[in-house]
Amino acid sequence: MEQNSKIDEWITQAEAARIRGVSRQSINKLVKAGRLDTFTIGGSVFVNSKQIAHFQPSPKGRKKALDHE
Repeated sequence: MEQNSKIDEWITQAEAARIRGVSRQSINKLVKAGRLDTFTIGGSVFVNSKQIAHFQPSPKGRKKALDHE
């Protein structure tokens, strides 16, 4: 965690899910995969609100093949 982070920059996984319009489980998967910074207090895991606001999910599915004509 950055030393200059402010406590108000950290939100619960449930809040992050609501902001992104996804399930809490989706946020938890990102946390477990190490794609989001976390901060834990008393067993509660918080994520950085700035990261949530700027998070770009990976494209789903397979990459399209190039059209060769």
